[in-house]
Amino acid sequence: MAIAKILLYYGITPISDPEAIRLWQRELANSLGLRGRIIVSHQGINGTVGGDLDAVKLYRRRTREYQAFADIDFKWSEGTGLDEHGYSLDFPRLSVKVRPELVSFGVPEAVHVGDRGVVGGGKHLSPEEVNALVAERGDEVAFFDGRNAWEARLGKFKDAVVPPVGTSHDFAAQISGGKFDHLKDRPVITYCTGGVRCEFLSAMLLQQGFKEVYQIDGGIVRYGEKYGNNGLWEGSLAVFDGRELVDFGPDVKTISTCDSCGQPTSLLANCGDDTCVRRFICCPQCQQVKCPDHGLTKVRRAGEPSIADGAAASTGEPQ
Repeated sequence: MAIAKILLYYGITPISDPEAIRLWQRELANSLGLRGRIIVSHQGINGTVGGDLDAVKLYRRRTREYQAFADIDFKWSEGTGLDEHGYSLDFPRLSVKVRPELVSFGVPEAVHVGDRGVVGGGKHLSPEEVNALVAERGDEVAFFDGRNAWEARLGKFKDAVVPPVGTSHDFAAQISGGKFDHLKDRPVITYCTGGVRCEFLSAMLLQQGFKEVYQIDGGIVRYGEKYGNNGLWEGSLAVFDGRELVDFGPDVKTISTCDSCGQPTSLLANCGDDTCVRRFICCPQCQQVKCPDHGLTKVRRAGEPSIADGAAASTGEPQ
């Protein structure tokens, strides 16, 4: 019986020929019938792919055969299902691209990558070490969200600092502009979905004079696997595939409200203009939201077609 699985992963290591890696990864994933998104740059690889369990296992094994990727931490999760051809229902296609950065902060030369990862990044903390640090130092600790602001509306660490950003590009200007200078002398724990964004974000904060910066090893995913809904995380985790949201257990707390009526909900929707990439939170009873760019518009739900062909789901990086 076919079993649908999804892999989330990244590997930060210098790559001299990203185009060669792109071609290899595209051929490998295509040959195994996988769908998803893979980004390759001179800084490494970042991806999320889905398909049948056996195919995903083989993809992981063959990717690790490349020496630079041998130590990649692959994070497993359940897929929604497979279509009649065995393809993942959580991704519309396979996309493998070369980009200047693994995470699009817009400053590709600001952070340096060596054989052991990002040079000068924040200290990695296990989920247990995160809780221990908070237990020891209490409210002095600041959680710093490294994702797009709409993701934090659905779920975040308690009392986290959530930068008002629409894309990863917005972080660099806000950090260098001094918006978060009040945190420079406090212990700051950066966090993001699977960890890759914080590899670079934590280094950027340290470059700007922040004295004590951490990152969660494996990101929100690993923390949620450890503590479920019984830790410092609250709400749902936004993901960049057809599932849209992942919960870490039953009785998850709904922290977001409908953009139309204000009722508690975690249901995502897109702007009715099918070229718009804005995400909204809209309960099942409401059919319209007010988009800053397009005014009052009927929402599009997950799975409905778009000329932009998935643009709303690609406004942030997979991790």
